[in-house]
Amino acid sequence: MPKVTGLEGVVAAETNIGLVDGEKGHLVYRGYWAKDLALGYDFEAVAYLLLNGTLPNESELDSFTKALSSNRELPAHVKAIIDLLPAEMEMMSVIRTAISSMGDSFTQWPPTIDQAIRIISILPTIIAYRYHQTANTAFVAPNPSLGHVANYLYMLTGKEPNTAHVRALNAYFILTMEHGMNAGTFAARTIISTQSEIASAISGAVGAMKGPLHGGAPSEVIQMLNEIGDISNAEAWMRDVLSSGGRLMGFGHRVYKTRDPRAVALREVTSHLIGEDPWFNFAFEVENTAIRLLEEYKPGRRLYTNVEFYAAAVLSAVEMPTELFTATFTASRVVGWTSHLLEQVAINRIFRPQSIYTGEMPE
Repeated sequence: MPKVTGLEGVVAAETNIGLVDGEKGHLVYRGYWAKDLALGYDFEAVAYLLLNGTLPNESELDSFTKALSSNRELPAHVKAIIDLLPAEMEMMSVIRTAISSMGDSFTQWPPTIDQAIRIISILPTIIAYRYHQTANTAFVAPNPSLGHVANYLYMLTGKEPNTAHVRALNAYFILTMEHGMNAGTFAARTIISTQSEIASAISGAVGAMKGPLHGGAPSEVIQMLNEIGDISNAEAWMRDVLSSGGRLMGFGHRVYKTRDPRAVALREVTSHLIGEDPWFNFAFEVENTAIRLLEEYKPGRRLYTNVEFYAAAVLSAVEMPTELFTATFTASRVVGWTSHLLEQVAINRIFRPQSIYTGEMPE
C-alpha cells in the first residue's frame, strides 16, 4: 500500500472564501482577483469582503472601520500577562499566550463576526506592546484616526508613517490574508469543529504559523539582498550560488508553478514607489537578473518570483524589524482564519480523518 502522508491533494472542505490554483497562478477572494483587490482597495474593505462575502458600501465600510478602531485596546490583564513573560520568549509564542488569555471573552459558540473583529483589531496591538517591552521603549497607544495598517506602523515607530510605506504594506496585508486550506487554516477549522471557542482555534492557528515550514519569514531573502549589496554584484553573486548547487531565496513555490499572483501584485504596487524608495529599484533589478539566470541554470523548472521576495522588499522598506516578520504575516492571515471559522460553524461537522495502522498485530 502506498505511503500516505501530509494529506496533500485530499479535499477537506468546501469553501467560497478563496481559491488557490497553482498551475494557473490564480488567487481569488470571494469572486475577486486578489491582485485587483490589493491594487484598488484598503485593508478594511478586503477584510470586510472575506468576513461578509461582499465588498462594503460606504456606510458599511465606515461602520466596519470604526469597529476595528474601537477594538484595538489591550485589556489590563493581557498587558499584565505579557509583562510577566520571559524576555527570551519569541513573539509568536507571546501572541499565542495573549490570545489564549482572552478565552473568557470568547466563550460564545458559535463564534460571531464581532469576535472576529476583536481578534483582528487587537493582534497588532499585542505585537506592538511586546515589541516595545522587549526594546525597553515606551508603548505607543493605538491612534484611532489612522487606518488598520497605518496604525500598526504608527504603534511600532511612534511616528505617522510614510504614505508610500502604508500603500506597500497595505498590499502585502491584503495579499497574505487568505491562502486556501493551509496548515494554519486547517488547524483552526479542526479546532472550531469541536465546538471549542474562537480563542482556542486562533491559538492553534498561531501555533501552526509559528513553525518554519508554514510561517517562515522572508528574512533569508533580505539576507541574500544584503549580501548582494549592489546591483553591480548581483549576477556574479547569483552565478556563484547556482554553480555550487545553492538556492536563490524568494524564487519557486510549492503550490505555484507559474508566477505567484501575490508577487505579481506586490511588484506592481512597488513599481509605483521606485522613486520614493531606492530599495524597490534594487529589488526589481535583482529579480530580473535572478529570473534570467534560473532559466539558464535550471531550464524548464518554472522557478518564478514568490511572495516572499517582494514581502522582503516591502518589509525592509517600511523598516520592519526582522523579528516581527512572521508576526506581521500573522496579523494579516488572521482575517482569513476568522473568515474560515465563521464558514466552518455554519456547516459544522467535526473533522475526524482516518489513519492506516502500520504496526504489528497481536498473535
